[in-house]
Amino acid sequence: MFQTFDSTANPAQGPARLADLRQVLVAEGLAGFIIPRADVHQGEYVAARDERLQWLTGFTGSAGFAIVLTKAAGVFIDGRYRTQVKGQVDLAHFTPVPWPETKPADWLRAQAFEGVVGFDPWLHSADEIEKLQAGLEGSGVSLRAVGNLVDRIWADQPEAPMGRAFAHPDALAGETSAAKRARLAETLRHAGQTAAVITLPDSLCWLLNIRGADVPRNPIVHGHAILHDDARVSLFAESAKFDEATRAHLGPHVTLRPVQAFVPALRTLQGPVRVDKFTAPLAVSVELEEAGTSVAWADDPCRLPKACKNAGEISGMREAHLRDGAAMVEFLCWLDAQLPKGGLTEIDVVKGLEGFRRATNALHDISFDTICGSGPNGAIMHYRVTEQSNRAVDANGLLLVDSGAQYLDGTTDITRTVAVGDPGDYARACYTRVLQGTIAISRVRWPKGLTGRDLDPLARAALWMAGQDFNHGTGHGVGAFLSVHEGPQRIARISEVPLEQGMILSNEPGYYREGEFGIRLENLIVVEPAPNLPGGDDERRQLGFETLTFVPFDRRLVVTAMLAPGERDWLNAYHAEVLAKLAPRLSAPALAWCQAACAAI
Repeated sequence: MFQTFDSTANPAQGPARLADLRQVLVAEGLAGFIIPRADVHQGEYVAARDERLQWLTGFTGSAGFAIVLTKAAGVFIDGRYRTQVKGQVDLAHFTPVPWPETKPADWLRAQAFEGVVGFDPWLHSADEIEKLQAGLEGSGVSLRAVGNLVDRIWADQPEAPMGRAFAHPDALAGETSAAKRARLAETLRHAGQTAAVITLPDSLCWLLNIRGADVPRNPIVHGHAILHDDARVSLFAESAKFDEATRAHLGPHVTLRPVQAFVPALRTLQGPVRVDKFTAPLAVSVELEEAGTSVAWADDPCRLPKACKNAGEISGMREAHLRDGAAMVEFLCWLDAQLPKGGLTEIDVVKGLEGFRRATNALHDISFDTICGSGPNGAIMHYRVTEQSNRAVDANGLLLVDSGAQYLDGTTDITRTVAVGDPGDYARACYTRVLQGTIAISRVRWPKGLTGRDLDPLARAALWMAGQDFNHGTGHGVGAFLSVHEGPQRIARISEVPLEQGMILSNEPGYYREGEFGIRLENLIVVEPAPNLPGGDDERRQLGFETLTFVPFDRRLVVTAMLAPGERDWLNAYHAEVLAKLAPRLSAPALAWCQAACAAI
């Protein structure tokens, strides 16, 4: 299997490691040290070698950081992990801090001390450090760039990953690497910039039409790159990852160089050099400035073009979702048959789902560890089942399954919450409100120029009217056979990036009652032009969403009387489309199950 069920969090190890780190602080004359969940590439997904936050604290979430002082240690976590963190860290030694509500500078000020807090400049962006310094001004607390202190005490730290790099076919990429490089080089020349530094692994893979295996679940290659204004690229990565065929794919205008050559190469550049203040490590701009090279702060030139999928990528994503939708229906048919027998555990469910995806004979990997939460475990938003946490699927409750797959032609991410027996009227009402949020995002059309922040309330309105909400964004960007979480697009309160044609996002409102149950429903959607409406303003361009995911919702949990006529019409039309698209791909038992699941309400 791709997924394993070992526990990677051990709160018992935290206190001793914390004590070791504090000894290093004293030896270095520091009052504290910041430990982010980041690597030198500043991507969301990190290799085992870079799981410093997890190693020190026990917290396994995909976002967060810790600040360790001589007498306090805060673990900063967002709304997705408020429940999870309580069971993963030693609460006598580590204090969970709600973030971003509590800013790190405010927390440091509240500790009422003076001194120097160290940080590794390769693990923080320039923007992050700039904001922290501004927040500490006049506090008596200062920051200092130092070597990584966690690495000094992590005796058995894993080696750097050496996953094989491979070519991503131009037909699936929808554009050659040469064309991408030429297009972005023209952007640099137009801006008067001589080069751009690329540190995000998914940007590098998109630009060069390559994929890799340096982190679990996401087919990325670790490396840094410099894109020059003449469309040449200097790629700094381990040469052993690239076989002869992949090197040939890179072509004569991409030069593969050792990782150790990256910093010296930065010092030879003539400015202005484009650097992304929000994603590049601070060390990059420091090296350039120390060499006398001017830095031009601007977005990673790959991020927006990568986010706006072309026709080839969207076509591949459609096919991947139909394949995956059929596997999901086979799984749900199996699940409905197994649940009445009793004895099914969360691990059994995860294994069963992966088996149906493997049966497609096209599965490259899962896109993240499946979140399968029965009853109270469903309320842990990013719950990962282990042998220790595994529980039987509750009778008369809810089962939340959030999963995805990596296929060569696309990345999927889908969540369905299903009834087990009779979960009760309250759970059904909550489910229906979440479904209303899903439908609202699916149906909306909006004037071009609006951001994800503008659409986010639509997913919450039905919940708000009942005094309910959820502590995560409504949607994240998704890559095409790349990272399942992709920026810069989001549907969230903090998103200020305008939504543009070709952007793929998740649509996943939810509701969670700690200790009882969790509900989340998720489809992937792609931004497309919305057709003109009779009586509308033809000059005002509008956008809408095309749904990519086709899997039935659990009609047993829908309170039909709560749905407005337009919502019922959307649900019935969606289910009719699910059946029409998937029927030719299903086994006889799954087809019969799907026909019943998609019946009109």
